[in-house]
Amino acid sequence: MPFALNFVHPVLMWGLLGLMLYSGYLGLKASQIRKVGPEERKAMLPLQYGQRHGRLGLVILAVTLLGAAGGMGATFLKNGKLILGPHLFVGLAVVVLVGATASLAPSLQKGKDWARGLHVALNGSVLLLFGWQALSGVAIVQKLLTAAQTPAAL
Repeated sequence: MPFALNFVHPVLMWGLLGLMLYSGYLGLKASQIRKVGPEERKAMLPLQYGQRHGRLGLVILAVTLLGAAGGMGATFLKNGKLILGPHLFVGLAVVVLVGATASLAPSLQKGKDWARGLHVALNGSVLLLFGWQALSGVAIVQKLLTAAQTPAAL
């Protein structure tokens, strides 16, 4: 496997973390629309925070699934096996939680408060776990770079 392919997954995942944070911002702005006065609401509605948040959620779901599969595929191609450890298991938990939060979309569109609360809680968990994933991934990338500099790797 070409050495540069080792970095597609980490770069994609850091981009995904940025998308998740931006989506959280859009979701927060969408929730504020329900709490402001009529004049402020009138100014905020054309910005379509809720619609943009929903569309970005679909992109996040797709990139999460592709990124997880790509990371496992790259690991398998490099090592001939998956490395069972916290990074893999937390990554799989993130995939499950992102899928679970996406499954709430129909209830969210119907304005169900229970779904909104669960959506926020699940996505808060996703951000915590995914933040840890980003940091543990940096350590993995550092190992790859160190291994590439040793004479045995050349």
